[in-house]
Amino acid sequence: MHARSGRTVRDLRRENRTAVLRRLYFDGPMSRLTLGPATGLSSGSVSNVVAELVAEGLVEEAGSVDSAGGRPRTLVRITPGSGFMIGVDIGETRIRIELFDLALTELARTERPLASSGPRTARYDVDLVVAHLREGVAEVLRAAEVPAERLLGVGIGVPGIVARTPEDGAVVHGQTVGWNAVPLERLLREHVELPASVPYWIDNGAKTLGQAEMWFGAGRGARSAVVVLFGSGVGACVVTDAMGPGRALEWGHLTVRVRGRRCRCGSQGCLEAYAGAEALLERWREAGGRPPEGADEETALTAMLAAAYPAGTGTAPDATALAVLEETAEYLGAGFADLINLFQPERILVGGWAGLQLGTRFLETVTGYAREYALRYPASRTGIGLGTLGPEAVTVGAALLPLVDFFAQGGRRPEAEPTPPSPAWQTALRDRVSP
Repeated sequence: MHARSGRTVRDLRRENRTAVLRRLYFDGPMSRLTLGPATGLSSGSVSNVVAELVAEGLVEEAGSVDSAGGRPRTLVRITPGSGFMIGVDIGETRIRIELFDLALTELARTERPLASSGPRTARYDVDLVVAHLREGVAEVLRAAEVPAERLLGVGIGVPGIVARTPEDGAVVHGQTVGWNAVPLERLLREHVELPASVPYWIDNGAKTLGQAEMWFGAGRGARSAVVVLFGSGVGACVVTDAMGPGRALEWGHLTVRVRGRRCRCGSQGCLEAYAGAEALLERWREAGGRPPEGADEETALTAMLAAAYPAGTGTAPDATALAVLEETAEYLGAGFADLINLFQPERILVGGWAGLQLGTRFLETVTGYAREYALRYPASRTGIGLGTLGPEAVTVGAALLPLVDFFAQGGRRPEAEPTPPSPAWQTALRDRVSP
């Protein structure tokens, strides 16, 4: 049976379920009475949808509130344990795997460090990464005693560009880590012990960071933002009305100096060759600095910051470390100016392990350079700050990928190969979390 708009009755029921789930997720607990005007559905439709969701265990009662002169109204909410998601961050220094319930409460986590020395391509050996994921997924499910059949999906943030093919699903082009058309989704389906019905959602790590910050972090309420992921390298995700849920940018490979330093992508003069943590530490070493021997990048960057900004120790700043950091601040400021001129965002947010470390020290300096290099009008309308979700934001954003699909399906598991939810639906979600 078809509705006049061309949508089937089944489509309408799914949309009604999606509307109720969406409101309960961001605004719940709510009563059936308040769900009506909040969703635009009739009281009868709300009652039917809520009854279905309660019967399926997706929604549960959550106490009551007094009503004016009548009986108390029963509140309902999403049942946290009615579904689970795994979020994965394939980062520069480690692979982080976390298990969440529907309320995004972390139930279990594990981390697999990546080698801090040797060739970068060896660190990202595809077989090694797949083995880490196979073991890590099994570990978090076992730790939380969650059956794999109850997973809504596995979301994964990766370095590089993600394309899709009918044969292999998500294929990763990660030039800086030596991944040339890696069929990651197919490899995971072949080697990770999960039911075939569990979908994989694989996307650029900067995009998953951006989605998390826009939904739950410093991006809430903004109509447009650029979220910068600053780790060993740099990347960004831009979210605007025109781009819907966001688009990953290879911002780190913007040319900032013609015939400049060699970037790990193979080109010359990229922003990442000057501002990524890996390049920053190399420049410090080349200038005569002494990063701790054998330390990983996070430890070495901490040491560099302590040398440049020895707060409260009475020790003079390390002039070499300070000079490199100040030069890096100018490169980043120029890069931010490009983002401001190109996209005119309301906010630029800095995240990633290196971004959070560096931002507390010299974000004000970076902001000054950004305003100096950008056009005055858009620069005056752009706020620059730190993300608020911490270094785990990429895994949170990755876990949101299967959750978005689950809600788009009206709280039903997909019957076929998942397809990305429409930009309009994700824009509606972003509107709902605006304060």
